Amino acid sequence: MAFASKTLSFSLGFGFLLLLLWSPHTCSASARSFMPLESGKVSLALYYESLCPYSANFVVNYLVKLFEDDLISIVDLKLVPWGNAKLRGNDTFVCQHGPSECLLNTVEACAIKTWPALNDHFPFIYCVESLAYEGKYPQWESCYEKLGLNSTPIAECYNSGTGKELELQYAAETDALQPPHQYVPWVVVDGQPLYEDYENFLSYVCNAYNGTAMLKACNKVYLNSIQMGKEKPSDPVNCNEGKMPALIGRIRSALTSWMNQVNMAFWI
Repeated sequence: MAFASKTLSFSLGFGFLLLLLWSPHTCSASARSFMPLESGKVSLALYYESLCPYSANFVVNYLVKLFEDDLISIVDLKLVPWGNAKLRGNDTFVCQHGPSECLLNTVEACAIKTWPALNDHFPFIYCVESLAYEGKYPQWESCYEKLGLNSTPIAECYNSGTGKELELQYAAETDALQPPHQYVPWVVVDGQPLYEDYENFLSYVCNAYNGTAMLKACNKVYLNSIQMGKEKPSDPVNCNEGKMPALIGRIRSALTSWMNQVNMAFWI
């Protein structure tokens, strides 16, 4: 009788899971059970590449919104500048948008290493990505003067090979993603990728946040999301590296998680 009950529960739950897969808030609803930070902050990771126009657009026009209404205070933001770059022999690599992208990926990695505080390295990365967004990335060194930064530490990081080592670390971290990234920008909240809904990342952050400090700011996010829903914005686009469709990856990830939970419940 207990076995039949568990079988029925599994069948009903499986059907409910498939229904949830089509909900735009599936990831945010399950995010609370994945990798919560002890600090109470929401983990937010951006896997990107410097010259992907969609990555630049996300940084310049979306990610920057974290700093409005001080939403950044509830977020632990991690930037990973590697994206769809590919490793070759002898620890060399090639980038999707050519040598200039490899240069800027490494420069941004050096900036994160040199100025580890988010308030120190994000303005520099934002400046570089703004130039990339405008098609003016060859002028990236102007960001030092604009921000009053010393270029020497970044040059030393790049020329010494430290930047290359950082990029190889980012390569390993990106390749280890589960589920694997399909394109960039690849946005992950509390361990769960947002897939095509990455532009709506603030809603996922607010849903994953358990505190009350940013209640007013998150209410504003919800209102904006509702308004955007009425306007039916176009789907975001990305720099794809030719892997399987994101929806398939999303279904596989959700099914794997569900089966693990069912197996644990079945043997209790």
